Amino acid sequence: MISVVTPVFNEEDILPEFHRRLTLVLKSLGEPYEIILVNDGSRDNSFRLMKDMNGRDSRVKVVNLSRNFGHQTAITAGLDYAAGDAVAIMDSDLQDPPEALPGFFEKCKDGYDVVYAIRRNRKEGALKKAAYASFYKLLKMVANIEIPVDSGDFCVLSRRALDTLKSMPERNRFLRGLRGWIGLKQTGLEYDRDKRYAGEVKYTFGKLIRLAFDGFISFSYVPLRLASFIGLIVSLMSFLGILIIFYLSFFTSRTISVPGWASMTVTVLFLGGVQLVCIGIIGEYIGRIYDEVKQRPLYIIQDTLGFESAESRS
Repeated sequence: MISVVTPVFNEEDILPEFHRRLTLVLKSLGEPYEIILVNDGSRDNSFRLMKDMNGRDSRVKVVNLSRNFGHQTAITAGLDYAAGDAVAIMDSDLQDPPEALPGFFEKCKDGYDVVYAIRRNRKEGALKKAAYASFYKLLKMVANIEIPVDSGDFCVLSRRALDTLKSMPERNRFLRGLRGWIGLKQTGLEYDRDKRYAGEVKYTFGKLIRLAFDGFISFSYVPLRLASFIGLIVSLMSFLGILIIFYLSFFTSRTISVPGWASMTVTVLFLGGVQLVCIGIIGEYIGRIYDEVKQRPLYIIQDTLGFESAESRS
């Protein structure tokens, strides 16, 4: 059986076309399938459209979250309900074309546990392309695992890979990093990423920055080490300054005078800025520890459609 997990947030303009194209592709595979739509707190008519789809096609199933929990958490909720032997993750905006799925499932049949998509090109603005390129290059440098460059959440997982992912309950989720962390047999497939079919982009620049922070902090200790390194360099510079002043004061006839307050102010502000940056880095890690120890459910299910049991699996 094949499962397709799709998070949905305010996609009323796209859902009918997404369902039509995805259904055509899945029917052509000749295998039983289910489409799991996760309503991530949509405020438009998306949920009503999902209910209509479920009423017309029992293979369309709906997980309705109690509020917006975020893209990565919505995917996780859908994965918890997926029953397939092979499970695809894809967005509903049609930037990830459903027509590419057969190639991914074929790779799974060849014995791969994870088949991830690699974007051959992006039909996005220059600024966004540059931001993505910088993020992946930097992440590749600092991460303590191998995360393929320019690979997103679009992928197909074997049952073994899915069960392994489900065993990791961490709250701040960066799924493409978790996917790399589990290892197993993985391969990538290139594809052309399309423009968004309709509607507004849901992953704003601020959300992308937040996702980047999750990637850096969840899979690297480099920010903490960088804070320690900066602190060490500043301390050495300060100690060197103390030695210079001590030498000039006691071993030369030169007198030390401060011509004004500007240099002192700049120095104090610089050191204060360095301290705040280091505290902020440490705070990011502590905040994630705080999220973990609270042990709140990762998400809350308001209701489900098409499943035998509506019990929350979070």
